[in-house]
Amino acid sequence: MELDLRQAIIQRVQGKNNDELTEIIEGSIGTEEMALPGLGVLYEMIWNNSTPAARKKMVEVLHKHLNKQP
Repeated sequence: MELDLRQAIIQRVQGKNNDELTEIIEGSIGTEEMALPGLGVLYEMIWNNSTPAARKKMVEVLHKHLNKQP
């Protein structure tokens, strides 16, 4: 059976408890770019299961961060 990258990432995190998921996410942030696709898959899952209000808040946080004055 052939798995795509998205499926492999989902299988890696399935069954993890909240502390384990937090550790995976925090361990992937600020590391090698190889972790970015995994974070993208997790973000996609969060986005797809968020309310419109939560999505709006995420976009606002991202916009604020991207437009910070140095």
